[in-house]
Amino acid sequence: MAEIHELPAILANQISAGEVVERPASVVKELVENSIDAGSSEVDITVIDSGLKLVKVVDDGKGIHREDVKTAFLRHATSKITEQRDLFRVRTLGFRGEALPSISSVSHVLMKTSTGGVGTQVEYSGGKLVNFSDSDARKGTSIEVSDLFYNTPARLKYLKSPSTELSKISDIVNRLALSHPEIAFSFTSNNRELLRTAGRGDVRQVLAAIYGINTVSKLVAIKGNNPDIKVSGYVSLPELTRSSRNYISVILNGRYIKNFALTKAVIEGYGSKLMIGRFPLAVINVFADPALIDVNVHPTKQEVRISEEGLISRIISEAIRNVLADQRLIPDAVSNLHGQRQSDKPIYHSQEGLKLSSDSQRPLSMIFENDPQPLKTEPLSDDDIQPVVVKNRDDLQKDSVLDFDKIIRSEKNSVPVFGSRTDKELKDSNSPLQKPVQTQLENSTGFPDLRYVGQVHGTFLVAEDQDKMYLVDQHAAQERVNYEYYRKEIGKVGLDEQKLLVPIVLDYSNSDFLLISDHLDLLKKLGIYLEPFGANSFIVREHPMWFKQGQEEDTLKEMIDWVLSDHKISVAAFREKTAIMMSCKRAIKANHHLDDRQAKALLEKLPQCENPYNCPHGRPVLVSFTQEDIEKMFKRIQDPHNTKREFI
Repeated sequence: MAEIHELPAILANQISAGEVVERPASVVKELVENSIDAGSSEVDITVIDSGLKLVKVVDDGKGIHREDVKTAFLRHATSKITEQRDLFRVRTLGFRGEALPSISSVSHVLMKTSTGGVGTQVEYSGGKLVNFSDSDARKGTSIEVSDLFYNTPARLKYLKSPSTELSKISDIVNRLALSHPEIAFSFTSNNRELLRTAGRGDVRQVLAAIYGINTVSKLVAIKGNNPDIKVSGYVSLPELTRSSRNYISVILNGRYIKNFALTKAVIEGYGSKLMIGRFPLAVINVFADPALIDVNVHPTKQEVRISEEGLISRIISEAIRNVLADQRLIPDAVSNLHGQRQSDKPIYHSQEGLKLSSDSQRPLSMIFENDPQPLKTEPLSDDDIQPVVVKNRDDLQKDSVLDFDKIIRSEKNSVPVFGSRTDKELKDSNSPLQKPVQTQLENSTGFPDLRYVGQVHGTFLVAEDQDKMYLVDQHAAQERVNYEYYRKEIGKVGLDEQKLLVPIVLDYSNSDFLLISDHLDLLKKLGIYLEPFGANSFIVREHPMWFKQGQEEDTLKEMIDWVLSDHKISVAAFREKTAIMMSCKRAIKANHHLDDRQAKALLEKLPQCENPYNCPHGRPVLVSFTQEDIEKMFKRIQDPHNTKREFI
């Protein structure tokens, strides 16, 4: 008896469906690609219950002739290619002839199609023909896929949450809309419209529909070509970044693809202009001779082989490098201060003579206060802000300077900036031998009792104890102090929230909006309360008290980015990341000169930390030099020339 036999058509189609139809998003992709290949100018996509209950795609393409309708549901039946050499010049999105039979084998399918005359209606259930009749369909094709995986329940166990599956569908629709801006797309889920594009051929309009108009204003066009390859598209300025590569779309001959080398080329085009761990938003269109591309690699056709991959990568990198070289990459000041203008004006201003950097707005509150609170101020107009300039010692007695000093003093335990210290205090503060009061905790940690000596280049503090000299990185030191403070404070989610006079509105693409909506409870545990506001936006009316003034919006976006980049992030990991981020934002920066009392206060705080030796990123806070090390540097320890050492 023969043991080898041909599989039944339905079983073969279900096996094929395992590769082609992984999830509802796969169904949407295959059906929409068929609509695009049919020359459609409008494509309407509707899903119910994240596509498991219904996926419906309606287009105004050329339709299918009546005699071809049944054939379209046979395996490897296609109108895209006819002979072997066609595989090496594929210009359509589909060509394998696997989508319709695979989809129909694991669902109920109802299709209505017409080429302009009498339409045709066909219905399949589990791969079997149920109905074939005339229809009054308009020109084009309408196809409904319902009860997906009803006959393969094991597949349902591997699907994610409804929000995640809907987000993946939304992401596919967004990529297809970016790939074909000449087509008007609409995407609706459970009677809620998530996307609508105009179909005018302008990629910027599609980008605005997906990411918002504010994002589009920070994109620049790129262009590069050679005789066989043309590259165009839009990339974000370095100030607009995301936490993952997922916002880089590479489109090859109208097909969205996943290609590591081309994605890497986009990032390399920025050089050192991108922060570590941040990625640009980009849409790159590559037009190349189809003979250079092999799309017959993967059933979903998202992975392709490119014979001139290195050349295309160089063209992309060079195009981005050239356009960024011509851009003025200094962020617009008004845009940067927008968050501050919405709320109370900052008290501290960087002015000539004071040399207070933007990071010096309440820079040392974490050093001198155990429970820092935001300063209550009345809103100021631009006319109310007067510069405070100090050019000589007599200027310290000006009313403006004295008023400024009073503001500084109003903070609990703060250090006065000007005046009022006695000569004895000044003398004592300048004495390098004055030993600060050490707490019992410091003595128990084994951390050295540091005596402050001075500061080098506004970046490093010089200190000593009985045996050694120390160089302390002031930024890393305060990062550690701040980190241990925030790690405790972020865990205390209570009713203590800072109300916003003007709420912050955060815009996202529809796929990101759905993912964020699925993690609102996680954000609430950190005191972040997001309310849906419009189609794909959230509004924030209050924020935790530990947010740094003027950086509220940036802090919110960075925290939400972690949710988008790691969908399974735990509350503990979230708090850890937030503590590290806030400790860095609030730390003293390099080239920031401290007076003696501020430096000593930092050295007094450091031994109270659980780990005073490293910053949250793992860099050392301080290094030591023994007296012997220093003497060797100055050649004070030498061979006395009278040893009995033998030369070999």
